[in-house]
Amino acid sequence: MHKSRLGNLVIDCHTGDLQQAARFWSAALGCPMPAHVVADDRFLQLETKPGEVQVILQKVEHSPRVHLDIETDAIEKEIGRLEQLGAVIVARHQEWIVMEAPTGHRFCVGKPYRGGFELAANSWT
Repeated sequence: MHKSRLGNLVIDCHTGDLQQAARFWSAALGCPMPAHVVADDRFLQLETKPGEVQVILQKVEHSPRVHLDIETDAIEKEIGRLEQLGAVIVARHQEWIVMEAPTGHRFCVGKPYRGGFELAANSWT
């Protein structure tokens, strides 16, 4: 048995100024900017309420899009479950796997990102 749940909503931004993009999404979603921002970071996490899905902006070289992150306590088991549903592996990274759904949407699978995982995650056999 393993567990998984939706962990992050990732807004992929093809931009030279991630902070400007983050200011827009912060205002649009009502999620405050973080207190400390590093100008050249590739990722910027907006503040969300405890237990809510995290909202992360990511600087990318591909077209802008939004993707989901699924968090799990057993990455390989979760990948196997998703492959049985028709997803395919696109790329493997050290801490996460990029997959593509049968619908063509990309998403990532990685370790738990936020608190409350054990209580709120789905259990799979």
